[in-house]
Amino acid sequence: QVQVEESGGGLVQAGNSLRLSCVASKRTSSNNGVGWFRQAPGKEREFVAAISWNGGTTNYLDSVKGRFTISRDRVKNVVSLQMNDLKPEDTAVYYCAISRLAAATSAIDRYQYWGQGTQVTVSS
Repeated sequence: QVQVEESGGGLVQAGNSLRLSCVASKRTSSNNGVGWFRQAPGKEREFVAAISWNGGTTNYLDSVKGRFTISRDRVKNVVSLQMNDLKPEDTAVYYCAISRLAAATSAIDRYQYWGQGTQVTVSS
């Protein structure tokens, strides 16, 4: 079983930045994209960003475009989510997930392995 772990969450003021990181305990059996999802209290888990296995394609939720950047460090095998200009509505638990596909899909049902989540809280 692949184990996924997120880190980097915290409490920040609106307009500030956080950088989340995602690592897997072992390499998956195939070429897999990686996605970030978030879930706020009382809301559905929603797609935030994804990156293809080779890092060549990215995909973003419209409301985070221009503020968030997903990237893959091919040497360290770490996927990061740089979150700039954070807003209170970004407050949520953020989850990293490994896709069954190589593509940067936004479809939650394509993600096979999930981390436990890291809390991001943005104050006004």
